[in-house]
Amino acid sequence: MVSDKLTVTIDAAVRLIVGAGRRGVVFAYDEAQTLTDSTKTGEHPLALLLHVFQSLQSKGLPVLLILAGLPTLYPKLVESRTYAERMFRVLFLESLDREATHDAIEAPLRAASLPLAPAGGFSDVVFEASAGYPYFIQFVCREAFDGLIAADFDTTKATVPLDAIMRKLDTDFFAGRWARATDRQRDLLDVIAHLETAEGEFTVQEIVAASKERVTKPFSSSHANQILATLGTNGLVFKNRHGKYMLAVPLLDRFIRRVTAER
Repeated sequence: MVSDKLTVTIDAAVRLIVGAGRRGVVFAYDEAQTLTDSTKTGEHPLALLLHVFQSLQSKGLPVLLILAGLPTLYPKLVESRTYAERMFRVLFLESLDREATHDAIEAPLRAASLPLAPAGGFSDVVFEASAGYPYFIQFVCREAFDGLIAADFDTTKATVPLDAIMRKLDTDFFAGRWARATDRQRDLLDVIAHLETAEGEFTVQEIVAASKERVTKPFSSSHANQILATLGTNGLVFKNRHGKYMLAVPLLDRFIRRVTAER
């Protein structure tokens, strides 16, 4: 079996590494929410991963599995293997505040002694555009710094082409997710994106009430629940432990508002 072969291989590798004087091995997997078990295809990569590491840890081997991903990850873990709740310590990483965002941008520049001092509220522009989410901070900075390089790091000449950067972000990050949604699913997501609570928690009742004003064909509670379940399977929303819903993708509400404003 694949799981047996993988367990034996990792077991041997860990023993060699520990034998060479190392304390143990950390296996880190980013974007782990993309691991999906499928009865239809007969492929169960998440179940396989959990089974292998449960077997390794039961032998007392010094191995640590770290999984990082969007909030849909944890429900997938529990659905795949009920004992996953006991395997992991769950940490929710919130977005950075304004001060932390400034430090994330400016501290590396100071440490590298670069002749660059972000000017014109550069860090504030990045914070507003990214809402403090680390991935988006990196994305905006990378694109903005390309402009700074072209200006020979002269901050008096360089500007942050925010509109162009957001269009690129929409294309690179959001468009693929949006394309997988049906027209009716997009209608419901549009209603969600225009809720005052869109960036946090929202309820089916809020969606139903807002849909009466937002779309020509309002949603009933049962229909909204059905679509939310499908969107959850597709990784666009998730139901938290309080029984409320949240968008699973950071800043998705802003993207939807930009898209629907162009209609």
